[in-house]
Amino acid sequence: MTEDVEFLIVGCGPAGGVAAREAARAGVRTVVLEKDSVVGAKRVCAAGLRPGFCETFNLPRSLVHCDTPRLALFDLENREHEVFFGPGHTTTREELDGEIGRLAAAEGAEIRTGMLFRSYERSGDRTIVEYADLAAGGRKRISARNVFFAQGATVKLDGDERFGFDGWRDGLLTTLQYRVYPDTPAKAVAYQTLELHYYLAADGRQIVAWMFPKRDHLAIGLGVRGKMPGARLREELDTFERRVRERLYSGIPTTVKEEGHLLYGGHPRPRVASEGAMVGGTAAGLVDATNGEGIFEAAMSGRMAAAAVAQRRDAPAQASTQYGRNLQRRFFGRLEHRVKLMRYLEKRPARFGALFEDLSRRPRFAEALLLENHERRFGDRMFLWAQALRFAARAANA
Repeated sequence: MTEDVEFLIVGCGPAGGVAAREAARAGVRTVVLEKDSVVGAKRVCAAGLRPGFCETFNLPRSLVHCDTPRLALFDLENREHEVFFGPGHTTTREELDGEIGRLAAAEGAEIRTGMLFRSYERSGDRTIVEYADLAAGGRKRISARNVFFAQGATVKLDGDERFGFDGWRDGLLTTLQYRVYPDTPAKAVAYQTLELHYYLAADGRQIVAWMFPKRDHLAIGLGVRGKMPGARLREELDTFERRVRERLYSGIPTTVKEEGHLLYGGHPRPRVASEGAMVGGTAAGLVDATNGEGIFEAAMSGRMAAAAVAQRRDAPAQASTQYGRNLQRRFFGRLEHRVKLMRYLEKRPARFGALFEDLSRRPRFAEALLLENHERRFGDRMFLWAQALRFAARAANA
């Protein structure tokens, strides 16, 4: 037998959780299939939140570990460039995803853990999803008016005639992260700073590394495009961790936990909606290629999916069309530009230093870049064009 629901969500990260919460609040019968046994488990993520995130999505401030007004950008030569903003915030994905999931359940969404997505097909005006019940064993089928795929970077839509994207694998990042628990606190500046490092691996590939402070630990990790053997990846992270340790917690005994996963840093998925099916969050490629930010975009894609489903409950095809149009209009232009910028910088890594110098010397430049397109006034756009031309002239000689 095939169960029937109104709105089915695959994945309970920020995209799926926000979609479930807001759809259920609007009276839509919502079911979420989450593969892990606990919502928020096994998430490798620095978990940085942009200023105002909790207020935007009506989440408790108790989720925030550190308020970080300072962004430190490190270039190829390990020179530090300081930018002030926000402040931003840090948390963990266990707390963030778990809290959003709890709030969704409180609104009436049914969240089923230990459910592994296997396949889907279209049948009339319904989408049929087959999944494996990892606890009970066996496969099950569920029919829905609308389906929202939000499984993160591990989404399996390759070869899908609706959502397949040949460039998806090119954007995948192999990552490794340590959670470093110092016996005594690190230097005070560590808890006020988000660090992003851009340098070359031993094999010449571009690495993006990070240090994000948490309440009781430091999240220290790195990512590289494509595959890298585990031993080499660990060597790269050990080298980076030693550099961070020398600056921030030298001589302090630590306990270290290791976690690895795939992340994404490429072009957005060209098609994110089709006949009652939608793709959101990282699964849609909604990640800033220059800095890895994607939680805000993921959560907002969930909000857009829920709004479309609630507004067009009897017209699933129209709901998905509305979602795709709104999502692409809001995010795709900026994200495409960020991918192009990242690839431009990677061609001559010395260009990172030139860009970081401009950002640190001109606070308005950093502030304007943080704005979304719809938030920018005419003056902001003209200023950014002028800065872009100035940077291009400098970068040509980098």
